[in-house]
Amino acid sequence: MTRRVLDRLEEGGVVAVCGNMDDYEVMETLPQMRIIPAAGKRIGLIHGWGSKEGLAERVVERFGDEKPDLIVHGHSHVPFWGIVRGVYVFNPGAASQNRYTGTGTVGILEVRDGEFNTQFVEVER
Repeated sequence: MTRRVLDRLEEGGVVAVCGNMDDYEVMETLPQMRIIPAAGKRIGLIHGWGSKEGLAERVVERFGDEKPDLIVHGHSHVPFWGIVRGVYVFNPGAASQNRYTGTGTVGILEVRDGEFNTQFVEVER
């Protein structure tokens, strides 16, 4: 069942990585991290792990010398946009209301004219 869902998402152009709460089949199917090209930029995708403290630094370090122009990560459920060790880092937060922020957010990321534009949108329940 999981494989069919992943196949359908990929057919629609979804690019994903596995996360810490995914089942074994997902973890065997999706990579832990990847770099994709978009509008002339290299964008890294990774879920993240451990404490929310220092998370952005850890995900940047995980890419090592292959650091992309921007890294999109999750895990902490806390929205974040900033530059960490010379790399743009974006966490869209969590679409459902969560215990860390008291609200839900989704993130919008655009690459336009070589620049990153980000926005956080609160999700009402």
